[in-house]
Amino acid sequence: MQAQASRTAAASDDAASRPAVIEARGLSLTFPADDGPVHALSDVDLTIRKGDFVSFIGPSGCGKTTFLRVIADLEQPTAGEVRVNGMTPREARLARAYGYVFQAAGLYPWRTIAANVRLPLEIMGYPREEQEERVRRTLELVNLTGFERKFPWQLSGGMQQRASIARALAFDADILLMDEPFGALDEIVRDHLNEQLLKLWAKTDKTIGFVTHSIPEAVYLSTRIVVMSPRPGRIIDVIESTLPRERPLDIRETPEFLEIAHRVREGLKAGHSYED
Repeated sequence: MQAQASRTAAASDDAASRPAVIEARGLSLTFPADDGPVHALSDVDLTIRKGDFVSFIGPSGCGKTTFLRVIADLEQPTAGEVRVNGMTPREARLARAYGYVFQAAGLYPWRTIAANVRLPLEIMGYPREEQEERVRRTLELVNLTGFERKFPWQLSGGMQQRASIARALAFDADILLMDEPFGALDEIVRDHLNEQLLKLWAKTDKTIGFVTHSIPEAVYLSTRIVVMSPRPGRIIDVIESTLPRERPLDIRETPEFLEIAHRVREGLKAGHSYED
């Protein structure tokens, strides 16, 4: 217990020394609806620092994805504010400050894998030679070298999602926002992609915001886990992981892993007491 407390303190000291990348203060969002307003988020305060891997977990409809979409300027808050690298979400979007990976791969079936990854680079006007180099490099990062000329329908679901991640990485943004990217995949493929994502994070040192419904996935991947209540989404707990950055899959059987998972589960239970 003493060793674990020391690791927690060390992790907190390290976090405090890193600059804030995403800051939310008093963030609330209400959607209008014919049968009454839908309160998606309520008074959310959160700081995500450079190099963090932060997972958001909570019941369906708790505002996890909505929070990610606010960061990405895809939804507008009704109260409070968000800063991304010191900018508004709109300014951050225009500055290409982040890549976004959706639940579905969203690849264009008529474009090859290389052409799909190249698409944002074409839109941003990168020179052709640089486009090719970035496509090559990002496909290598996600272990898809050799599949450049394949079409999405020729790849498995897991490989398509890896191509989607490569597309989000192609323009080398420091922030990667991922909205439950592995939720539709079977457990074996999901485990494999979890391992690959950790390796990718270690190589690139990106700041990652990751939405999931899976407690094991959240604990395995994250440096911090944000537990959210049922709608309206509030933050119930922010759990600092004491696990080492290098994590084999069998770490999920260790007492330390199970202790963190238990705390997440207890937070999810406690969150129901907040439900309106």
